[in-house]
Amino acid sequence: MKKTLIKGLFLAVVAASNFACEDDLVYTDLIQDRRPAVPVTYTNATTFGFNPFIEVSAAAGQISYTLSIPAGTGRTIREITTVAGGGTGINPGTLNSAAAKFNTAPIPGSGTTATFTTTLAAFRAKYPTVSVVPSTNPLVPREIAFMFRITLDDGSEIIPVQARARIIP
Repeated sequence: MKKTLIKGLFLAVVAASNFACEDDLVYTDLIQDRRPAVPVTYTNATTFGFNPFIEVSAAAGQISYTLSIPAGTGRTIREITTVAGGGTGINPGTLNSAAAKFNTAPIPGSGTTATFTTTLAAFRAKYPTVSVVPSTNPLVPREIAFMFRITLDDGSEIIPVQARARIIP
């Protein structure tokens, strides 16, 4: 009887403490989303999951991304300052690596859009260790990735999500 009473009391204390906590919705810097003030979309890309991607024919080899910001933000894209490429394991820190930097000069923007264009041959020359051979398994496509640093007209910088290119035969 005494054990049952102690267990019941313990259960009541645990239940009461669960309802006594109040969520004040104040989070620290470690627990919050890092969304840019100006969102960037890839207008010619699609997505199944998180990273947007385009399909690139191994025969043609043209890679092109059109980056766009909403017109209602009052901002324009000055330039794509840095482009980093590689395998799908690249991240925003890769933009600071001289070895991973793809472009030699900034790519100018045009209003609320900017377009990055290259070829599979140029990618292969810059990153020879990254495979660009199309996968024979359609459930596991071969993908390469790019990260962009965009500078807006007010000098602020945005790093959108990684964009991928699926290599198809």
